[in-house]
Amino acid sequence: MQLTFADLSQWLGQLWWPFFRIGAAFLALPFFGDALIPVWVRSLLALSIVVITAPLMPPMPAVELFSMTSLFLAFEQALWGVFFGLILHLFFTIFTMLGQIVSMQMGLGMAIMNDPVNGLSVAILGRIFLLLSTLLFLTLEGHLLVIDILVQSFVIWPVGSGLSMSALNQVIGLFGWMFASALALALPAIVSMLLANISFGVMNRAAPSLNVYALGFPMTMLLGLFSILLTVTGIPSRYTALVHEVLRHLNGFVVGGV
Repeated sequence: MQLTFADLSQWLGQLWWPFFRIGAAFLALPFFGDALIPVWVRSLLALSIVVITAPLMPPMPAVELFSMTSLFLAFEQALWGVFFGLILHLFFTIFTMLGQIVSMQMGLGMAIMNDPVNGLSVAILGRIFLLLSTLLFLTLEGHLLVIDILVQSFVIWPVGSGLSMSALNQVIGLFGWMFASALALALPAIVSMLLANISFGVMNRAAPSLNVYALGFPMTMLLGLFSILLTVTGIPSRYTALVHEVLRHLNGFVVGGV
């Protein structure tokens, strides 16, 4: 059998462009893209998935690997993977923002710790809610669904199809969905803290000699902890709806990219 350079390019292309898409997605996805996981581990995981799923993928475009067209396709796949991971990243940001909002309302804004996922310092409650959402996501096998959608995207959105404006507009619209979802989850705690502050304000006007600051801080802290208890108990039911919503957005982004 005679092996030509065109055949070799075709075989390598079957792995080359899927690796860019899946590798970029793993760099942007939460949990997979955690800074605690070395880059070579993520690259090896992406390469393993590409090798396993390569027979299930459609034929890749016959393009020379050492050409400007090949470079453009690689950049396009990397950009698509980053946008794909950004959708799921916004989902986990909902719970980080939830913890930050509740922390500011109950006076725990000074309790800050490092967030290795975002590379920033966030409120400790935001980190706790992020860990809770990550464990729930892994328990519901959401990571397997994400990998399945990522592999199926090569059938629905082949390499070289380009990015449509509808898919990009959907990603931009998810920023508003993130803020609205975080505010909806934190609204009970915000209302309870607001009522507590109004009550202490009325007490201060009715009895000026009463040290409201000495009394208000521990009472606000206790009420905030009770609000966190109610928020945590209500997260699982709301979490399932948010997971279905983000999976719908992932599928819509894949279909919208055609």
